[in-house]
Amino acid sequence: MVFNKLPSVKKKGDNKNYIVGLDIGTEFVKALIAKVKGDNLEIIGVGRARQDVSDMHSGAIADIAGVVRNCEDALAQAEDQAGLQAQKAVIGIAGELVKGVTNTIKYRRPQADKPLDVEEMQLIIEKVQERAQDKAQKQIALETGNDEVEVKLVNSALVSIHIDGYKVSNPIGFQGRDVAVQIYTAFAPMVHIGALERVADDLALELVAVAAEPFAVSRSVLGTDSSSNFTAILIDVGGGTTDIAVVNDGGVEGTKMFGIGGRSYTRTIMSEMDLNYSEAEKLKLHVGHDQIKEKVRENAEKAIEKTLDVWLDGVELALSEFDSVDHLPNRILLCGGGASLDQLVDALSKRDWYKELPFTKRPTVHHIKPSDVAGITDETESINDHTYITAMGLLRVGYDTIIGGSDSESIKDKVNRMLRI
Repeated sequence: MVFNKLPSVKKKGDNKNYIVGLDIGTEFVKALIAKVKGDNLEIIGVGRARQDVSDMHSGAIADIAGVVRNCEDALAQAEDQAGLQAQKAVIGIAGELVKGVTNTIKYRRPQADKPLDVEEMQLIIEKVQERAQDKAQKQIALETGNDEVEVKLVNSALVSIHIDGYKVSNPIGFQGRDVAVQIYTAFAPMVHIGALERVADDLALELVAVAAEPFAVSRSVLGTDSSSNFTAILIDVGGGTTDIAVVNDGGVEGTKMFGIGGRSYTRTIMSEMDLNYSEAEKLKLHVGHDQIKEKVRENAEKAIEKTLDVWLDGVELALSEFDSVDHLPNRILLCGGGASLDQLVDALSKRDWYKELPFTKRPTVHHIKPSDVAGITDETESINDHTYITAMGLLRVGYDTIIGGSDSESIKDKVNRMLRI
């Protein structure tokens, strides 16, 4: 007699205490389930599923049904390990049309001697967001050739506040004439956000936030410290895109993305060596292996070099657009599957690509380790490299969205909560 295998019964976690981070990458879907414990998050479930070549295009969803299937596989693994289902989810968004910039707005107060209050701060923040949305709309319209394109705010975070030229951490109660507020904002086309909402709906998840992936990476290393002086360039090399965030004294100066990632190297090997995709991918991952014939290795390395030159140009161009910073940070931190390529790390570390940029010295290059992620511990002991950093950052964004709002939070936290959509 044959019995159908009964599905294991998973209890539903208390909504407020559990968060799902879903990193829908070009190459893999990664799902993390975490339990909230005070200011910290404990990862209790990890899952990963490979995407088909046609599921994603340049970091954006191309086949919703295919992506949903892969998400189901990754979630099932995480849920089996955690022994429960969490309902609240944060999903990452990437792609060249996700625009993240830091804008400064100067606001002249009509009554300089009146103490600044929360209502007035809210008014100032709304003005910054309006200006940023207008800018993002025009930029995306220019790049797509579609003047009717709709964009939506996905992330906002306070960078700094100055009153009459003096930097303040808590503006409430201050008098002064001129208030300058720096706020990071990220916008994405509604079509991309709509696809993510559909995926969440099909997975029966409550989508509490959509996060620009480079912003999520910055949140992973910043954690809950609102007075952090963390400074670095963060580069997330995915399968379809490379996402860059510049963080200065704990504030996100901006994010840039361009459409070259790990798959670009695979495709160059395919065309240069007349291989199919899976053969080229396997060769890329094992190019330094002793068993690879010398002639094959040489040809593969030449193909990788060809794409690497273009990728380095992309990094240089993206960083050159951060024209609001006097000096770029001298530390580069890498994450994402594409950053596993040894040649990429060597090129960043040793070549002179940085010479025309405002660095004070050659930048150091390191991978972000899971232990570098602030306030998140892995109870499963299965996250052991830099490829899960973005998913961990998504958990932090989820924590910010769901849990934020304690009595002890700083004004920076309060204003950041005002910024959330």
